[in-house]
Amino acid sequence: MADRVASLARPAIVLALTLAMLGAGAVEAGAANRRVAIGGYQWSQPELHLNLGEHVTWYWVGPDTMHSVTGISDSARGLDSDPQTNQPQHRIGDSFQLAFDAPGSYSFQCKLHGSVRGTVVVSPAPGDPSAEPDPVPKSTVDLRAPTIRHPRLDGDAIRRRGGELRLALDERSKLDADYFRLRRHGHREFAGYAKWSGYIGFNRLRFGGRAPHFRARPGRYVALLRATDRDNNVSRPRTVKFRVRRGGRAG
Repeated sequence: MADRVASLARPAIVLALTLAMLGAGAVEAGAANRRVAIGGYQWSQPELHLNLGEHVTWYWVGPDTMHSVTGISDSARGLDSDPQTNQPQHRIGDSFQLAFDAPGSYSFQCKLHGSVRGTVVVSPAPGDPSAEPDPVPKSTVDLRAPTIRHPRLDGDAIRRRGGELRLALDERSKLDADYFRLRRHGHREFAGYAKWSGYIGFNRLRFGGRAPHFRARPGRYVALLRATDRDNNVSRPRTVKFRVRRGGRAG
């Protein structure tokens, strides 16, 4: 029977299970605690070798995180990073740890994706529970949103063909603006939207003019401007107020 000690924490999930089962294995003089990345629908190391008393720590590094570490061999039955669900979902940076106190071969597989699997082979040689030769796996997923800096319109009153909006970006992004016409008492009425391609550094946009999805009419407006990078991180919206004046032809 296995003795289990469990603890849960966010953003990391750490579950330590002590195994007390009989098995057989070869002596592994170079074995030590291991760290494994789960991402790209696979383990970074599909076969791991430990000595008695050593542990494995798995880290979800993304971009795919709907994976579990679930025992499928007889020796690993009941060992599970997500025992309460058949639809595992983790956050990048979550971790799960198992300590092995009995020799044998332990096979694991994700509940949802058969390719996310691996084996832990434990030898009967006494191990070193304090050894940590592997670095902590780092996620390569970009979680940082782009930043729109210093948006400035060339004058607060523009013609219907539009004005020039200047801004700076810290990474290449898609820009979009939702236009709202200001009515009495500060009421906002959605009036359309526009999109642009944005580049690192200084950008100039034709802003507030007639576009396929925005018909500029005389009046006061406010625009909510956002940038979205290639990893779908969205910037904090920036507010740009302007007025469309009478006169001038649509561009």
